[in-house]
Amino acid sequence: MADDVKDTARAVEAAAVMGLLPVRPRLLALGEPTHGEETLLELRNELFRQLVEQEGYRTIAIESDCLAGLVVDDYVTSGTGTLDEVVERGISHGWGAFAANRELVRWMRAHNDGRPASERIRFAGLDGPLEITGAASPRQALTALHGCLAARVDADLLPCTAETLDRLLGADDRWTDPAAMRDPARSVGQSAEAGRLRLLADDLVALLDTQTPHLIAATSRDDWDRARLYGRTATGLLRYHYWTADPSPARMTRLCALRDGMMAHNLLAVAARGPALVHAHNSHLQRVKSSMRMWQGPVEWWSAGALVSARLGDEYAFLATAVGTIRHQGVDTPPPDTVEGILYALPEDRCVVDAPRLATALGDTRPAPRESPWFGYAPLDPAHLADSDGILFVKDVTQSQGPVRGVRGVRGGR
Repeated sequence: MADDVKDTARAVEAAAVMGLLPVRPRLLALGEPTHGEETLLELRNELFRQLVEQEGYRTIAIESDCLAGLVVDDYVTSGTGTLDEVVERGISHGWGAFAANRELVRWMRAHNDGRPASERIRFAGLDGPLEITGAASPRQALTALHGCLAARVDADLLPCTAETLDRLLGADDRWTDPAAMRDPARSVGQSAEAGRLRLLADDLVALLDTQTPHLIAATSRDDWDRARLYGRTATGLLRYHYWTADPSPARMTRLCALRDGMMAHNLLAVAARGPALVHAHNSHLQRVKSSMRMWQGPVEWWSAGALVSARLGDEYAFLATAVGTIRHQGVDTPPPDTVEGILYALPEDRCVVDAPRLATALGDTRPAPRESPWFGYAPLDPAHLADSDGILFVKDVTQSQGPVRGVRGVRGGR
């Protein structure tokens, strides 16, 4: 069996990845089993570079705030701002402070310098302006959407004024109270003002849709795409806040599903622009249901990857990243009867593995699930080995020097 397993492994190169797939996918999703490890981020960067230079990929989307990501996209496409400012403001969760994320942005800007717009590569955040600990105020998305429309359509068609939005939104800290995640009564999501805002957001998005030909002609398709991003983010955030105020037992299951639903819509918008590499936690990109144990018990939901895969079919491909050790976090050599242990016995330090072929090679020998001593690392589920198109395996994740500029409030959750 050892030789059969070895035969499934190849060097981590774009050509080897493409060789696993029946067609070139519009979205190539690269999952990671933990956040913030420079070794994995550097490998992502190198794969993206090869995909751009050899396979014509034009966008990278990472697990970061989709609205903040516009700051990065403006910088890499047109040079707006400075590198320091952009990685601080444009990559959420404090992850802009990691050296590999900073290097990604620097390389993208250098690659685009002097190229025509049609050849420039793009950056996108795939996450909503939220985390498992809470959600942003809908102010930025709502007011930006209203502003896009107010500048281009007859004022009589607008469902409200900017002043009405401002009054209904109130202070932003009403929306961002961290206590609301554990106490639904602290959320303003089901207040009368929030209910009125949901209706207005729906009307604004409907106006955007019905004015599409005019708006594209008056501005550009990129501007229209950006307005659509504001629209789906505004409605998504208001929906998320509504259910944050829900006291029912299904509350956290619904919130996890809504977050991945927002991710899925962002990914479909990215896919419409052309082939892209997507990078996020395995649990957001896998085709099977995701699960997590939270303070009130286990929750299960369909991930963004499962939702997008159902829409795109073969044009969505998923590579799960697995690791052998993360010794600085207490994750030592994997047991030999786990998937990670089987791959750890291979001679390569890193490789890409044909997951369906590996599952076939293992036959009825079902690997044992690996137990992680550290909550921040999620091992592969051997029961779903064949549900990914490939596994990118890194034998040893080494400790980096840490964030290059001092991470503020870095969150390691999924």
